[in-house]
Amino acid sequence: MNIWIIVSIALGLTAAAGIAAATAYFRQIRRINSQLEFMNGHSTSMRITEQVALPEMGRLIDGINAAVEKSRATEKETREREQELKDTIASLSHDIRTPLTSMDGYFQLLTEAETEEERLHYIAVIKLRLESLNAILEELFMYAKLQSESYEIPLEETDFGRCVFDTVFSFYDEFQKRGIKAGVNFCDDRLVTSGNSEALARALQNIIKNALEHGKGRISMTLKRENDGERSWGVFVCANTVEVPENIDASRVFDRFYKADSARSTSSTGLGLSIAKDLVEKTGGRISAALQGGVFSIEIRYELKLSR
Repeated sequence: MNIWIIVSIALGLTAAAGIAAATAYFRQIRRINSQLEFMNGHSTSMRITEQVALPEMGRLIDGINAAVEKSRATEKETREREQELKDTIASLSHDIRTPLTSMDGYFQLLTEAETEEERLHYIAVIKLRLESLNAILEELFMYAKLQSESYEIPLEETDFGRCVFDTVFSFYDEFQKRGIKAGVNFCDDRLVTSGNSEALARALQNIIKNALEHGKGRISMTLKRENDGERSWGVFVCANTVEVPENIDASRVFDRFYKADSARSTSSTGLGLSIAKDLVEKTGGRISAALQGGVFSIEIRYELKLSR
């Protein structure tokens, strides 16, 4: 066969293959454009699909789908944060409005009081409401600080046992006033860890306040040393009986604004345990919650320094 005929056939086949490939590419591009137009105009989870198996086109489609998925994830996260912000504002508005509304009513009663005894009573109530509002604002301020990435708590040698003892003892009068029986079982060991005494005391206060607010009948507190292989831990557990265990979700108690009974009238913001968790974890400790039967408990543990 004449060499020129062979060359002509080869060129023709090559041209035909090129035209076919180009046609497939353009067809796929039109399909991609059509799918993108649909996805932009509708809320859908569809992905760009490949009609013809072309390596370069497949990589392009994979890249487009990855970008679309990332955009969807970002959009979802934005919606969740917007809803979270709305819920936060609603919760804060309620928590702050409650004592303010109460004070407004008592100020009105104070102006209409006819006896000194009535006036003193209303003044005392207003003072309590102001203290409640101040506690709420202080809690919100602390929570805001802990959410800042730049906020750091300096670590220092901390006597874990002494901090627990002092904090628990500071609640003695409160236990007496509320008629709550507090069972205490503390070890005599010196439990030294790397932490922060002020942060630990604040976390312990929030945990004990939570037990006082929601506990029924009895609160027990335990301080002990636990050995785990070559490591030793200082462990504090605060446990209290609860009236309606099914209302408590132990997996959510450290979530911000979580309240076991949202309808309950209380000055709490629902931030106490969330703050406790942040304080403990930012100072190298661990915190967990459990609900067994009718007993709710919170455990704090810090790794202890080796005795010299």
